[in-house]
Amino acid sequence: MLPEPLQQAIKRLPEEAQVLVEAIVVFYEHRYESKIQKLEARIKELEDQISKNSRNSSKPPSSDEFDKPAPKSQRKKTGRKAGGQKGHEGTNLKMVESPDIVEGVYKVKVCACCQKSLRRQKADTIERRQVYDLPPLELIITEHQAEVKRCSCGYVNRADFPPGVNHYVQYGPNIKSLLVYMQDYQLLPYERTKEFVQDIFGHQLSTGTLHNIRQYAFDQLGTFEERLKALLTVAVVAGFDETGIRIMAQRLWLHSCSTTQHAYYDVHAKRGQVAMDDIGILPRFEGIAIHDFWKSYYHYGSEHGLCNAHLLRDLTFIKERFKQTWADGLASLLLKMKAAKERAIAQGKLSLSPATLSRYRGLYEELVQKGLKANPYKPPPKKKRGRKKKTKPRNLIERFRDYADDILRFFYDFKVPFDNNFSERDIRMMKVKQKISGCFRSFDGAKFFARIRSFIVTARKQNVNVFNALRNLFMDNSIAFQLTSTLAC
Repeated sequence: MLPEPLQQAIKRLPEEAQVLVEAIVVFYEHRYESKIQKLEARIKELEDQISKNSRNSSKPPSSDEFDKPAPKSQRKKTGRKAGGQKGHEGTNLKMVESPDIVEGVYKVKVCACCQKSLRRQKADTIERRQVYDLPPLELIITEHQAEVKRCSCGYVNRADFPPGVNHYVQYGPNIKSLLVYMQDYQLLPYERTKEFVQDIFGHQLSTGTLHNIRQYAFDQLGTFEERLKALLTVAVVAGFDETGIRIMAQRLWLHSCSTTQHAYYDVHAKRGQVAMDDIGILPRFEGIAIHDFWKSYYHYGSEHGLCNAHLLRDLTFIKERFKQTWADGLASLLLKMKAAKERAIAQGKLSLSPATLSRYRGLYEELVQKGLKANPYKPPPKKKRGRKKKTKPRNLIERFRDYADDILRFFYDFKVPFDNNFSERDIRMMKVKQKISGCFRSFDGAKFFARIRSFIVTARKQNVNVFNALRNLFMDNSIAFQLTSTLAC
């Protein structure tokens, strides 16, 4: 629409000039209208991007920078005060009956009131106080000696050294375990590990020594990895996830597969189906795969469960950005279904009644229909190639419509969790690793980390002391068989 002064000016022109000017105006309006529409669509897309944060999307908290959203938990208020509840059994230091060291009894020599000597008077009682502390930290060098005897026949006989004592000078299983523990569990890089040993023990290590120790641990865990992968393929329920990692300044991917008792990691150049085929778990997996709707997972298996924690964040974004009430309704319904399942489990039930399942499914379908009506699909003008673009609310509500069975599988099958947090927790430490140590300097280093971390997290999940598990790895390695002998989902 032309401004009023411009319209009046055109009317004052001769008739032929009016026709010419109006034709020019129509030409340029038609020419730039499509560009303006594209710019408006791009502006809206960018506004959607900056509206996303760690609370309403899958973006990590580190991406929030200075504009962090106020914390808002999905949990409902219980009315209880924060902190330990009444009757909660606290934890504190307790006296032991047999301390490792007992210092001499401190004597009362003189009465503090009348100055009378009390040296010969027996104590009425002994007051005890105990101090928890570390012993002096130092490397202990143990020498092993073996006899050498020459027989009268001329043969030289040598006594056997204990198992594991193979070199003239070497490191023992305790220090080796500590070094692997610091690097692959506490996520320290080589240089900081060397500094730790220098500061605590006054001993200097080389980078080559650290690499060789991790190489040995990696080689020892070869059979463990094979058994773990075979075990995971027959799991009833397993969670799958992937995250980007930096190796020699290039972006690669760390893939994970988790149950409540096991965790497996592997490194690959690809994120999708090519990597999943090469890793070899999903092609043979016949259980229920829990994931975050990455489409590559749908090339495998017949049953899937979607992570509802991701969906809750997506619904929060739709509610905040587009002000659509159905999103808030669906989020509340999912949490109510989760609470209903938890109550049933607490009561010892193995499933919900058909009436309860039907009632909640009906509420779910009503909200989905409400969302579809609020976001009608308008096909764009025909184009030759590519997917037809839809709005974010429309895409999300279609997911709730088309994948309802996968979204609600946790409600129908009590073996299926509400979300994929148990596997996401396993892979989250990779981001911490990158923050502490930066990128991996070699692909082999990343493979070392993936296999050793699989062993450590699996031990942790089965309540096996991580340091003891690593120590066993450098001795008889029996723990590797123990950790992969049983399967729990």
